[in-house]
Amino acid sequence: METLFANKNKIDSSENSIVIYDNQDKSLYKAEEIRNKIILGDALDVLRKIESDLFDMVFIDPPYFLQLQKKKLKRWNVKTDVEGVFDEWDKFSSFEEYDDFIQSILKGVKRVMKENATIWVIGTYHNIFRIGKIMQDLGFWILNDVIWVKNNPMPNWLGVRFTNATETLIWAVKDKKVKKYTFNKELAKQFGIGKIGANVWQIPICSGKERIRDKDGNKIHSTQKPIELIKRVILTTTKEGDLILDPMAGTGTTGYVAKMLNRDFTMIERKPEYIEAIIRRFNR
Repeated sequence: METLFANKNKIDSSENSIVIYDNQDKSLYKAEEIRNKIILGDALDVLRKIESDLFDMVFIDPPYFLQLQKKKLKRWNVKTDVEGVFDEWDKFSSFEEYDDFIQSILKGVKRVMKENATIWVIGTYHNIFRIGKIMQDLGFWILNDVIWVKNNPMPNWLGVRFTNATETLIWAVKDKKVKKYTFNKELAKQFGIGKIGANVWQIPICSGKERIRDKDGNKIHSTQKPIELIKRVILTTTKEGDLILDPMAGTGTTGYVAKMLNRDFTMIERKPEYIEAIIRRFNR
């Protein structure tokens, strides 16, 4: 806990702040206490303390367990390095450890979802198939996968495989008996290819002014999701006033977009530097 909150003095946690510090003395979080709040803490610990049957929708952007080797790749046309994902939060000792982590998160969010809530989980070929199996094993009923096609994917510098230009989102409900979940089909028709609301979204990756950076111009989060992607998730599967949970908030795109669209949010994040970025983003 001391390591987790090493930078907490930089973050306002006063009564009017949007940040709540989780601590061992806290045993229960009720709805109004965490509505439109960011909880600084470990998602597994915090989820156990949130009252059941609370959220209308959950969006999870988990570690992808990319298993990248720490080596530098140079862009062929300019003398700059390719920025990979080498963060500690993406490192696991084995597939078994990763699967156990994902299973624990999914069990935690399932308990706090309302009966007719939906859940979105995003990933790449590295992890999404494992996550889909775990979700089915836990009783989730998959409604769709949505394919995010990136207009501007990371280039294929080595040329030894296809350029990875997609990510997959799984959209599901708690079990196969759930029927009255929110789906705004007219909006879905606007976003998908053609006029049928197909499960393919073509959206550029996060770049330019949208990318959150530190004072030196470095990316604060290596896998920040674009606003347009989260906007489509929220508009198609929630209503105004709904409460949305993001247990791995990163730089807070889910909550940021939720407030833009007149929804409420609860976000959980364990890294103080990401919390600071969220606060700056909301203030801006």
